[in-house]
Amino acid sequence: MTSAMPPAVAHEVTVRPLLQQELAELERIVRQNWGSETVVSRGSVHRVADLSCLVAVDGERWLGLAAYRFDRDDCELVVLAAFERHRGTGTALLDSVVQIARAAGARRLWLVTTNDNTDGMRFYQRRGMRLARLRRDAVTRARKELKPQIPLLGESGIPITDELEFEIILSEGDS
Repeated sequence: MTSAMPPAVAHEVTVRPLLQQELAELERIVRQNWGSETVVSRGSVHRVADLSCLVAVDGERWLGLAAYRFDRDDCELVVLAAFERHRGTGTALLDSVVQIARAAGARRLWLVTTNDNTDGMRFYQRRGMRLARLRRDAVTRARKELKPQIPLLGESGIPITDELEFEIILSEGDS
């Protein structure tokens, strides 16, 4: 006899810009998830509250967030976090940032993740992003020089040592 699984509870995902009055909640979430109010990518420290931010919500409840910045004709996705996985939140946030980057005329959207983030690597590749660069020991250096709160071990007990840069080309031209 086969037991039927109840259908997954669907929720409505709305992506919108972060409101000024939500900055304290953003900072709390970033501290909780990344050990401080900053994140590091390619040797640069970013205070998340200073970036352009989107939140995915179901009513008043935050489902995830994205923080991004423009640098010349590129857009860096500095933070992408879905608080409940496999619900479409990450995809909705990524799609929203892609739309914003395209509308702004960005040539490419890129992000940095760490070598332990195997779920993230799968997520980004399934959404058309490609591995563009590997920076060996970049996280090890960042931990020593920029942000000592970066843990030594990450997902599945994998030592966090390297940065992997993923990108998606948004407009044709030099790549």
